[in-house]
Amino acid sequence: MAYLTLKGINKIYPNGFHAVHDFNLEIERGEFIVFVGPSGCGKSTTLRMIAGLENISNGEFFINGKRANEMGPREREVAMVFQSYALYPHMSVYDNMAFGLSLQGVDDDVIEEKVQETARILGLTDYLDRKPRALSGGQRQRVAVGRAIIRKVGIFLMDEPLSNLDAKQRVTMRSEITDIHRKVGATTIYVTHDQTEAMTMADRIVVMRDGYIQQIGTPYDLYFKPVNMFVAGFIGEPPMNFITSTVQNGKIMVGSKELALNAVLAADKLASYEGKKIVLGFRPEATLLGKQEDSYVLNAEVELTELLGDNTNVYIDMEGVKSILKVDPHTTPAMDTQVEFSIPYKNVYLFDGETEEVIDMGR
Repeated sequence: MAYLTLKGINKIYPNGFHAVHDFNLEIERGEFIVFVGPSGCGKSTTLRMIAGLENISNGEFFINGKRANEMGPREREVAMVFQSYALYPHMSVYDNMAFGLSLQGVDDDVIEEKVQETARILGLTDYLDRKPRALSGGQRQRVAVGRAIIRKVGIFLMDEPLSNLDAKQRVTMRSEITDIHRKVGATTIYVTHDQTEAMTMADRIVVMRDGYIQQIGTPYDLYFKPVNMFVAGFIGEPPMNFITSTVQNGKIMVGSKELALNAVLAADKLASYEGKKIVLGFRPEATLLGKQEDSYVLNAEVELTELLGDNTNVYIDMEGVKSILKVDPHTTPAMDTQVEFSIPYKNVYLFDGETEEVIDMGR
């Protein structure tokens, strides 16, 4: 039996807005689950329903087999970390972390032991006497996490906890939160709009769009086996390139270039897409400069290059079709020149032009 089960969960507000549609998910004890998607997709609303801060309009929520729809937040034994940290500014780090235990009537010596242990895990031992205003953003976030994990609950809920940090602090805190999760072993549900956070932290990712689940899977599955164009374009940086075309005489037309479909599609798929719109997808990092074997070979004009250190993003134009290549910085082509590049057959994705769902290519 799964530790957390969400069956047919819906959220409909009094004004009729349907924020979450038929959300189904089973979460095992100790898993790190990330809800990811653009702003307004329903991920934070779903988290708040799990926390008991929002009522569930339809559907059932179970914690360890027990229906939890009517339980209050305290009964659910969850701890939540908010984007805003929500620290008490007049209290020291020690008192912020100890506050919840004090309200529960925990003995002072037990509080001391728990605060010191939590501070050691989070690297806050030297900051226990400081007020929040004397801490960096990353240190404040660690205090907020510490206030959650000190309660030893079974479920941690985190709502975009790193969004207020700068890029370097986010990288550091990503690894720290992942390490804390391993040490504590609690079930963690983490909300973010940042696909890099999702890919680097999650055991499984739930991709959402407009209140609907698009795909649930491991980071590997979402990157290499996306079920539709939205997931394929959302996961990965830069995003997957898409070329809209049609199938004519068993070939994909990319501008005036004919690409043989049988290189990537099983023969029995060819007839069903003849004359229909189709979308060819390929990731910028899955391309190679020059002509390669077992690949589609295309030509394009280089419009812009961005040197990022370990690679270069090359923005290209293929007869009006814009795409991005990610190449070795030592072989960056010059702007306003023609470049030849290859897309290995194994790295090509095809999507139905109407449904935007991936076409099974039998590999």
